[in-house]
Amino acid sequence: MIRINLLPFRLARKKENIRRQVSIFLLLLVFSTILLYWGNSIWDDQIDKLTQKNAQLSAELKSAINDANEVDRIKKELDDLDKKRKVIEDLKANRKAPVIMLETMTRLVIEKRMWFTSFSEKETVVTIKGVALDNKTVADFMGQLEKSGLFSTVNLDNLKQETMKNDISLKQFDITCNKALPPKTVESKANAS
Repeated sequence: MIRINLLPFRLARKKENIRRQVSIFLLLLVFSTILLYWGNSIWDDQIDKLTQKNAQLSAELKSAINDANEVDRIKKELDDLDKKRKVIEDLKANRKAPVIMLETMTRLVIEKRMWFTSFSEKETVVTIKGVALDNKTVADFMGQLEKSGLFSTVNLDNLKQETMKNDISLKQFDITCNKALPPKTVESKANAS
């Protein structure tokens, strides 16, 4: 029988097997390194893009906040201007009111029978003090005040006999009147309700 030495073949196969395992390990190591480097570069690119987008959004947010502050400032200025305009309109509407009031009072006075001693106006209340020859004159004057449309209520606060110089007997009166609301004010209050 012939003897064949198989040991070198097994040894060569073993070496080949080890060489193949080492080369696979090195290839896996190189491939893993390349894969990790490639993944890291992709993530770095994404991080850079997100950082740039974040910076851009932060700049846009800051710009939007500045715009919102500007809008708020303009709204405040518009509100101030609107308030000033309303005050001017009220002043224009009411600038003739004292003249109209005095002109109406001079028309309502009963000539040669009564005289004013005092006339004051505070917001919606008008106080009239004066003297008259008799009670009927005071009553007629109050009736004319009510019919004038300038006042919502007319009240006689005081009526007393007073003797003047030369023994002339006169009636001293105090009348308080509440102004009637102008049509504009009545409409605006009705709309507000």
